[in-house]
Amino acid sequence: PDQPAVDPAVARLARERWWLAAAILLSLPLVLPMVGDWFGQHWMLPAWVQFLLATPVQFLIGARFYVSAYKAVRARSGNMDLLVALGTSAGYGLSLYLWYAAAPGHMPHLYFEASAVVITLILLGKYLESRAKRQTAAAIRALEALRPERATRVRGGVEEDVAITELRLGDEVLVRPGERFPVDGEVLAGQSHADEALITGESLPVSKDVGDPVTGGAINGEGMLRVKTTALGGETVLARIIRLVEDAQAAKAPIQKLVDKVSNVFVPVVIGIALVTLVGWLLAGAGWEQALINAVAVLVIACPCALGLATPTAIMAGTGVAARHGILIKDAEALEVAHAVTAVAFDKTGTLTSGQPRITNLAADGDEAQALALAGALQRGSEHPLARAVLDACAERSLSPAAAEATQALTGRGIQG
Repeated sequence: PDQPAVDPAVARLARERWWLAAAILLSLPLVLPMVGDWFGQHWMLPAWVQFLLATPVQFLIGARFYVSAYKAVRARSGNMDLLVALGTSAGYGLSLYLWYAAAPGHMPHLYFEASAVVITLILLGKYLESRAKRQTAAAIRALEALRPERATRVRGGVEEDVAITELRLGDEVLVRPGERFPVDGEVLAGQSHADEALITGESLPVSKDVGDPVTGGAINGEGMLRVKTTALGGETVLARIIRLVEDAQAAKAPIQKLVDKVSNVFVPVVIGIALVTLVGWLLAGAGWEQALINAVAVLVIACPCALGLATPTAIMAGTGVAARHGILIKDAEALEVAHAVTAVAFDKTGTLTSGQPRITNLAADGDEAQALALAGALQRGSEHPLARAVLDACAERSLSPAAAEATQALTGRGIQG
């Protein structure tokens, strides 16, 4: 059998996860001596071991930063990746120089761990950012998956079961009670209610009559509808929402855009400060090694590793919490400016309900329990949300409604029998 197609986003996230795991495993031994210092244990890995651990992180796992930095230099601009490549390369190169210049038998203080850890932290930030974006995209695509793959087309009074791809604009489609609308369209005949919560957030079903629009993926209620197709494929409401989210996710957060703008000026300034530091220490009488260490320190400290980790982590945390509460954040910019929100306006009260109507008050001329039981008897065969509320109230009071006869739904008014 044919193998199912692999989602490129899933494959990319899996690759990033493996690269991140490899970077952590290689960087961890380099960090352990620093942890030992907290307990009074002063030791370092042999220089050749540090070299073997840091080199794959620097040039294999961190190759993406060099590629991005090269493109930035060719475009005569600066970005955060250029600063990362510059700072980590300076730390790595200084370590090589100190190792080479060390006296035989003397263990120099090397900085391989600084470069490896910076790259690992930035990779962690990028992985968290990719994961947050994929979670949002997956939530959107889950909505699209709700749309059925087949539809009942009506031609010349004859019903035929066809694939969605065979439908054309203007085709008539029959949607039975409980089915999902296969297309965006307009009601030609019939009366019903549609559950459009997946699109609008409206928890109560919306009444649908002749001439009303319907959205593909929404659930038809109690009546059979004939619908004229008005949008297909990429022009449907769901498809446009997906495109909107994907376009928004391709854009950077405002703070990350600001970093790239600052980098255009910041990179040459940092290099200039590092050169001034080097020359200044040499003129002050310090040795070449001391002057070089101080100059490299400028480059490493200028590396924006905190921003590269903090911003994606904040985005992931914010979108994750929102998703658990049913809120979909389309891009990082919306999340970033949300802190300034002081008031929220809702277009309709239905979006603020639980989506499950219930009876809160009951008034009757005579016996309330008898009145509720009679109402329950009428509602036993209905799928309307208000009917379920009546039956739930009967269950709470341990009432067993009898079966009603000759029931008839009165659209927009109720039910009789």
